[in-house]
Amino acid sequence: MDDHLKENHRLSEQYFSDVVKKAIRTVPNWPEEGVMFRDITTALQDRTVFRKLIDAFIHRYHHLSIDAVAGVDARGFIIGSVLAYELNASFVPIRKKGKLPFDTVSESYELEYGRAEVEIHKDAFQQGDKVILVDDLIATGGTLLAASSLIERLGADIIEAAAIIDLPDLGGSKKLRDKGLAVYSVCEYADD
Repeated sequence: MDDHLKENHRLSEQYFSDVVKKAIRTVPNWPEEGVMFRDITTALQDRTVFRKLIDAFIHRYHHLSIDAVAGVDARGFIIGSVLAYELNASFVPIRKKGKLPFDTVSESYELEYGRAEVEIHKDAFQQGDKVILVDDLIATGGTLLAASSLIERLGADIIEAAAIIDLPDLGGSKKLRDKGLAVYSVCEYADD
């Protein structure tokens, strides 16, 4: 890509980030004291911002040959299903344990206080499928790491792990990159 195109791409990504970030509501001290909760519902409720949010992902991936978009339960479904539609790809839900009706594989991961588990249907992908993995937020990275392991166990290739928001101070995006995954977020918040 020549320098002019790179600069246009960077400016487009900055534009999308600015629009979406302005629309996200910050709720102090929720769900507990000291937490600054980033509420995406305000961005989703504004039809113009929601369209710009989807456009940010489409702008990033429209030129690639994507077979599937995998969305993580439950907010990854919001962006993932719309993105799959726009990219003419299939949508694959990665659910909390016990929510899928057919043969599944599962992966557990650490939470702040305990463990959780996600699962996927065994027939969700074909060998070598090109997949975008989507969630709303990258915090500590546990859910996306578990989801990426499931996708890889089924023989698909993850093009990128993507989210609306990255909280880089919590280390999740670094863990994903350390695993060898490309990572993209529309916007990020450092500790305030």
